[in-house]
Amino acid sequence: MLKIGDKKLINAWAFYDWANSVYSLVISTAVFPLFYDAITEDKTVNFLWIEWKHPDTLYSYALSFSFLMVAFMSPILSAIADYTGNKLKFMKFFCWFGGLSVIFMYFFKDINTVWIGIICTIFASIGFWSSIVFYNSYLPEVAHPAQQDAASAKGFIYGYIGSIILLAVSLYLIMSQEDGEMKLTMMRYSFVMVGLWWIGFAQITFKKLPKNIHHKKPEKDYIWKGFKGLKTVWLSLKNYTTLRNFLIAFFLLSVGVQTIILLATIFGSSELGLGTLNLIITVLLIQIVAILGAWFFSRLSSKIGNVKAIKTTILIWVLVCFSAFMLEKDLPNVDLYFYALGGLLGLVLGAIQSLTRSTYSKLLPDTTDHATYFSFYDVTEKIAIVLGTFVFGFLIYLTESMQYSVLCLALFFVASFVVLSTLKKTEHVY
Repeated sequence: MLKIGDKKLINAWAFYDWANSVYSLVISTAVFPLFYDAITEDKTVNFLWIEWKHPDTLYSYALSFSFLMVAFMSPILSAIADYTGNKLKFMKFFCWFGGLSVIFMYFFKDINTVWIGIICTIFASIGFWSSIVFYNSYLPEVAHPAQQDAASAKGFIYGYIGSIILLAVSLYLIMSQEDGEMKLTMMRYSFVMVGLWWIGFAQITFKKLPKNIHHKKPEKDYIWKGFKGLKTVWLSLKNYTTLRNFLIAFFLLSVGVQTIILLATIFGSSELGLGTLNLIITVLLIQIVAILGAWFFSRLSSKIGNVKAIKTTILIWVLVCFSAFMLEKDLPNVDLYFYALGGLLGLVLGAIQSLTRSTYSKLLPDTTDHATYFSFYDVTEKIAIVLGTFVFGFLIYLTESMQYSVLCLALFFVASFVVLSTLKKTEHVY
């Protein structure tokens, strides 16, 4: 078995980002939202005996529900990981569950099968984020504290490279078709490719990750111990004020970051009227710049500290929100402005995700229950996404515009910056 700090182990762990990031890019960010928007444009969708005159609101609420489910499940999943030593088995299960859900998106083909797309969206999201609970909790078990910034950044870089490759293939298949119906069919084929890629490449990670390195044995009533574990972490935060305040800041910035990631392409399509090619090019640009951004801010954090590096990214996120608010469909060369905005977003996308994960890992107290603490981290993020996607969808309903939804997200970034500014100087993160 490979030991903690071994480069082969770190590379194998990071490679799961290569496997699963195609879901984040092709399904969550690029192709599926565009497919959904193309199918539901100017139509009323019937779902759960409700007529949805704004299908984008339904999609936003579906994401909110999926993250609410994950937030509820995370403590149970982490308890299973902590108290049975079966972390790897459950990571595998949710990988398969999510991957197969993505493959079944193929059967969403018209307005009458929107229900398949919505249900698969919820299931795939649950599978992806539940597997991430276990994946993140492995970081302290594969890398020493001094290695964790680089290991975390490596995961995101692998993810961006892998997802760019598959998105480029999907883009070629879609844009090589002249007929609109065939373009939509190629989009559906891309869903199948994502599921196969995710499940297939994940096997490389699964072969190398350690199994129960702390030799834990199943305990009675371990399922509900996850919630007790969250309560323990919550109470322990009274003694770890820096960790507590960091989690507050992380919650606030996650409201903005994850909501923008999930709904950026729908904003470009519905609000700005940009075409499929424009939007996918923007997403590719974001991913390419994000590789450089993750690497650059990883280096920057080693010189100025994690907290200052995160605060720098937050300022750029605020600029992104205000710039998006200023964009209008009738603006000359709006596509070029959107490309520029995508490049700016890409610069900080991977950086803020990588830095927050590694900073949290560094701030953890000395414990073997990494999964429980990372469960708290994941629950914090998921509740933030529930809030962000709900607010986004609700403001669309109220204003029939996404611009005020985007502007609202800037307020969460500003609040996060303020909280980070109150953190006491701590070794490893300053």
